[in-house]
Amino acid sequence: MLPGMAATDPAPVTLVLGDEELLAERAVSGVVAAARAVDPSAEVHDLLGGKVTTGELTQLTSPSLFGDRSVVVIRNAQDLPKDVITEIVTYAKQPSDDTVLVLAHPGGVKGKALVDGVKKAKAAVITINKVTKAGERLDFIKGEFKRAGRGIAPDAAQALLDAVGNDLRELAAACSQLVFDTDDRTIGTASVARYHKGRAEVSGFNVADSAIEGRLAEALEQLRWALGTGVAPVLLVSALANGLRSLAKVAGAPRNARGAQLAGQLGMPPWKVDRVKRQLNGWGPDGLSRAIQAVADADEQVKGGGADPAYALEHTVQVIVASRTGR
Repeated sequence: MLPGMAATDPAPVTLVLGDEELLAERAVSGVVAAARAVDPSAEVHDLLGGKVTTGELTQLTSPSLFGDRSVVVIRNAQDLPKDVITEIVTYAKQPSDDTVLVLAHPGGVKGKALVDGVKKAKAAVITINKVTKAGERLDFIKGEFKRAGRGIAPDAAQALLDAVGNDLRELAAACSQLVFDTDDRTIGTASVARYHKGRAEVSGFNVADSAIEGRLAEALEQLRWALGTGVAPVLLVSALANGLRSLAKVAGAPRNARGAQLAGQLGMPPWKVDRVKRQLNGWGPDGLSRAIQAVADADEQVKGGGADPAYALEHTVQVIVASRTGR
């Protein structure tokens, strides 16, 4: 559990402070999840600082006639207008019992009056420290496997860091994929080498993104590069399947669900939900069904059902691009 986060009912006002984006998003999601664990019917309002208007917080935090709880998340709180900052600081001194307010601020000078004000009002503070050292990234990798109930050998963690690079989102995705694609209780260097030779995880997801977004020439070029550097065909199929599954999950979500509420329902971080929403442009249910079937066929071929995995993958990428609506 992140420092400062209550074990049961979260604090009425929580400030998530720090610019390590992935960890800050997880901290916000953790507070929201804690609030909804106490009251699953709590309504979540997910707002951007630059779009919050004067009086909006007062309206959202006003006591309900039915005693319903609510969660108000304000991201990019550094962009809040001055009068709204004043309103929030005043509210933080006497917060509503029926509302959990979460403020995400990256730190720095902009919006500092908000940070100082809510701290003075005794809001809970979750400080997100920037991950800058190799040892901290290795700890992050180990923590990802621990969260999944698995482990990773020290030399394997170093190999994964060397293969994927320093970006926490990419590292988190790499860890998640290893957990999904392997059965080992403790991940060893052999698994890392098999799935991540030549930055395998990153190239796999790049191929998937390019195909899903309809960039055929780019997707085929990336695919050939990945295969040429030794990326396992099964990993590329997995990346394509994951991308299409994400499209299907977001496409099938309730239309009125927003922000953190939708992310929680789908089991995705908010940044991924936003990206998949953008990728859905141009996709319809029939095309998505055809693309998913093509990936299922490719999966069978690269696992021994076909003579040429490279051809199977190229054909699959072409089918995915052609399956987008209007093509």
